[in-house]
Amino acid sequence: MRLHMGLARLLPRPNIRPASVVAPGETQVIALANQKGGVAKTTTTLNLGVAFAEQGFKVLLVDLDPQGNLTMSQGLNPDTIERSMFDVLVHRMPITQVIETREVDIAVSSIDLAGADMALSSQIGRERALEKGLAPVRDDYDFILIDCPPSLGLITLNMLAAADSLLIPLQCEYYALEGLSQLLNTVHLIQHGVNPSLAISGVLLTMYDARLNLSRQVAADAREYFGSQVFETVVPRNVRLAEAPSFGKPIVLYDVQSIGAQAYMAIAHELIAREAGKPARANATASQTTTPAPEVTA
Repeated sequence: MRLHMGLARLLPRPNIRPASVVAPGETQVIALANQKGGVAKTTTTLNLGVAFAEQGFKVLLVDLDPQGNLTMSQGLNPDTIERSMFDVLVHRMPITQVIETREVDIAVSSIDLAGADMALSSQIGRERALEKGLAPVRDDYDFILIDCPPSLGLITLNMLAAADSLLIPLQCEYYALEGLSQLLNTVHLIQHGVNPSLAISGVLLTMYDARLNLSRQVAADAREYFGSQVFETVVPRNVRLAEAPSFGKPIVLYDVQSIGAQAYMAIAHELIAREAGKPARANATASQTTTPAPEVTA
């Protein structure tokens, strides 16, 4: 018996067309979303962004989560930040005024974002506030990665309206599947409304442990449903990856030899290859569901 009764029974089947081929030099705005918390959205936003930067790309990270974990990862305290993405969304402040430069550029968050949905609700064109905010700096970057809160409110709608594509981190545990139904329905509505060009750039399996039947079953179900949209590379459970935030560093700079760092570098290669319309490089599948169980303590 299937552990999850099959994804087809849990999820609708909206238009999940893959991202289209991108012209060389064109900025890609990629939103990372899953309404379930704890699926490695922030970890993936940070480490994928740094992996891109290590390959010479100009990267902007946008922290739209009121918890501000992405902002904190760069040594900034969201509680003391006076100007943040709240001001960009609600007060139309130029985004250049909230960008800080660390390992990569980051448009910072603050606790004020918790009130953004209410503040935006009465504004005309509220679903395009982020798109308008990003417009002045969009051409300055190769990749803009947006870290979204674990909800489907106006902040998430803004993110999906502004993005070229959506990357979905999917934790290899049963309850991670629960949030996908509403998220994919929301994507479907966005595609038929404010952003017809929104596509899914990929589904990324996170916290994978090949020793567990559950991880293998979730991975198999995800690949059955999403097909080639699931990245070949998976993000394994890894102690070094979990330690890195406490040292204020992305895993690529904390321990580049760890399996966590190697996974994110491989994912970056794979995503670039996808967007260039080419097969992924051979070394971009360093950590796959078909490989032996990863060293959790590596």
